Amino acid sequence: MNIALVAHDIHKNLIVDFVIAYKHIFQKHNLFATGTTGRRISEAAKLEVTGLRSGPLGGDQQIGAMIAMDDIDLLIFFRDPLSALGHEPDISALLRLCDVQRIPLATNVATAEMLIRAMESGFLSWREEIRKYDTLKLNGTDNSI
Repeated sequence: MNIALVAHDIHKNLIVDFVIAYKHIFQKHNLFATGTTGRRISEAAKLEVTGLRSGPLGGDQQIGAMIAMDDIDLLIFFRDPLSALGHEPDISALLRLCDVQRIPLATNVATAEMLIRAMESGFLSWREEIRKYDTLKLNGTDNSI
């Protein structure tokens, strides 16, 4: 699965600790992360992370584009809900895209833990089936419609 990881400054240590705690799961998947978050996860957890731009400089939009293209299966976004951020419209658009594209989304450590454990148990394998179905529809080979 393709997992996107994002964290606002106040939660960068938390997301690094979270990935280290579940390294045995994350190492089996493709990881994508915005700027500093990706670099810190890669260095601390010794995992390969595809780094994107920082959130305010377009990283949120890059992840949004990947979600729109169905290239992300899960988003963990430890955001700071109590601070006003200049790129809030980008954040809102990213969260909205997850709803539109049926992408499991965690915005806090409690939900992230449930999603990671669900993924480990195979409960998110439906994402692969949706991707196969969407590919058949795009190719015009789906005869069930």
